[in-house]
Amino acid sequence: MAIGLFFGSDEGNTERVAYRIQQRFGSENLDVHDIADVTQLDFARYNQIILGIPTWDFGQIQSDWEEFWDDISAVNFAGKTVALYGLGDQFGYGDYFLDAMGMLHDVIVQNGAIIIGHWSTEGYEFEASKAQIPETDLFVGLALDEDQQEDLTTERLNRWCEQLQEEFALDFSVKPLDD
Repeated sequence: MAIGLFFGSDEGNTERVAYRIQQRFGSENLDVHDIADVTQLDFARYNQIILGIPTWDFGQIQSDWEEFWDDISAVNFAGKTVALYGLGDQFGYGDYFLDAMGMLHDVIVQNGAIIIGHWSTEGYEFEASKAQIPETDLFVGLALDEDQQEDLTTERLNRWCEQLQEEFALDFSVKPLDD
């Protein structure tokens, strides 16, 4: 059964990351969906899910995710394993870095999701983040900063996808990105 990846993107960065993840896993193993084009029922097809969300301005949710927020709050994630990735600007908005990913995490956990893909906060400079697991040095998912650390994205994606291969217990190999 394929993994379902759902993303929202206004400027294209989160979408580009979605397709780079699909390159790693292979299109036969991972289906990509724009959150603007789905319904709650689309989530029922998958037991393994990846969600991608950028944070806008001062901790705001991306517009397509915001329109889908009531729907995602009603999706039953019981028995589903979910990994998250978020995009943000740690220097320009260091008090709100990846807040949208943290808010999305909280909604899906309330609906029964099993979260995998936690990511170290090491190598990032930010003041506060709703995506940081309290009392730890971990984010709830992969943290990407295409504004300030674009040069680290390929390496981070490669490491995270290898991590997901193990945590999802996939029976196929992921391919590294060259960039």
